[in-house]
Amino acid sequence: MGKSGAKDLRGREITGPQVKATASVGKIWRDRANWAVRGIGPPTVPIAVPGADDDVSQRHARAVLDLGLRIGEASLSTGASAAEVVTTVLRVTSAYGIKSTAVDITYTSVSVSMQRGIHEDPLSVMRVIKARSMDFTRFQGLQVLVDDLCATDDQLMPNADPVWVRIPVDDARARLAEILTKPHPYRRWVVTVGMALTAVGVTILFGAGPTMWLVAGLSAAAVDRVQRILYRIGVASFFSQAISAAIPSIIAVVLFWISLPSDREGGIPGLGIDIPGLSNPSLVVVSGIIVLLAGLSVMGAAQDALDGYYVTAGARGLEVVMLTLGIAVGIALVLSIANAAGMPLVLNTDVNEGTSPMGGTFGAILVAIGFCMTHYTGMRATLVSAALAAVAWVTFQASLSLGLSQSPSSALAATAVGVLAYTVHHQLRVPELVISTAAIVCLLPGLAVYTAIFLVMLNSSEFLDLAILEMLTALAVGLGLAAGLSIGGYAARRRFGLDRSALRARRRSLGAYQD
Repeated sequence: MGKSGAKDLRGREITGPQVKATASVGKIWRDRANWAVRGIGPPTVPIAVPGADDDVSQRHARAVLDLGLRIGEASLSTGASAAEVVTTVLRVTSAYGIKSTAVDITYTSVSVSMQRGIHEDPLSVMRVIKARSMDFTRFQGLQVLVDDLCATDDQLMPNADPVWVRIPVDDARARLAEILTKPHPYRRWVVTVGMALTAVGVTILFGAGPTMWLVAGLSAAAVDRVQRILYRIGVASFFSQAISAAIPSIIAVVLFWISLPSDREGGIPGLGIDIPGLSNPSLVVVSGIIVLLAGLSVMGAAQDALDGYYVTAGARGLEVVMLTLGIAVGIALVLSIANAAGMPLVLNTDVNEGTSPMGGTFGAILVAIGFCMTHYTGMRATLVSAALAAVAWVTFQASLSLGLSQSPSSALAATAVGVLAYTVHHQLRVPELVISTAAIVCLLPGLAVYTAIFLVMLNSSEFLDLAILEMLTALAVGLGLAAGLSIGGYAARRRFGLDRSALRARRRSLGAYQD
């Protein structure tokens, strides 16, 4: 007997023509299934595609990579976010005809590499970040230099290929050296005045009078001079923050002692002097905390996290945590000594924004101007920052009046600032980072940090939950400010056109979406 043929569902044998017809029908359905499932286009995210390397001479590649690396190092050192640094380096290298550049950033180094094809050696260079200083004069100069190097305005024409720049690499290096070695626009004592103005603006936001303005300004000026001395003698940042935070705390203790009655029992007698306008020494501490927080990279850490640069964000975040702990240690040390001396300071945590809308707006403007002076900002950028600070404070107060809490109100205000900051940057060529950061300093959660520290110092388990809640509030406000700036800036960029370098720099924050 021959081999048994195919059988149908009832067990009957299928003849040759029936087998062919069945096979034909099966093939048709398989083809239809393949057509419905199989992809019809290339991947939307190309990964290591061969043939995408640059064919340039080694001398030119080395010169361009070194220029881009030094510009990136200077940008990161002067306060730029990781995504901003990557965007800057990619724009520079693309302008000189190198499109296969890869940029990697940690908190302490910048690496730039490129592939020159399978027949040429790859190039990779790295520089270590030796110093950090929020110097907005040099940052603005770097931004203007990069804009001049890019012959094609890729913000106005995002789909256009950058053309070869007309500025030779050697001339660009000379301009870079001039920017980085140029003297500051004003003397160091102006920075001290700027810190004092910041503290004065904070006290105005909380409804204090002229006497408290003077005390807070002198306290901030003393903090600035002490920090400068500590830096020169090589004191670590943690201890510098602790000593700096102790200064306004000591001033608050002294003010509290002055107001104590001279015949006080159970502790150190005071002078019994009632100085008008000094009824709430807590404002000195609050203003000191905000001044110290303004110098930290709180926004930079949150911005890096939102952009997907988690290594840099983690390092910056840890630095912020350590320096904030330094503030807490300085305040706690002074309060502990005061308690041991029989002079327990009762810091008032019921500090609210008690000023009028006009007064609050004026205070926010002063905070922005003081912050700009502290970080060597030019006149035009300072004026723009003051205007944006007014917008931020009005938006914040309007959101609170609508029943929103502090965190979403801060986020809405930061979003408005982000939109306006990029728009002004696009029109006037003032640095976006500078004006946006200065505009939101008045919204930093100094009061929440102060309240949390005070509640922890009460050394009672019943207040521990409240202290944790205040710290979470401070964290939520900080993230809201960073997220608002990011969303606002992104919306403005979509309006004017996203350049491809910025898209590449922020691609790692897009998540694991598959298309």
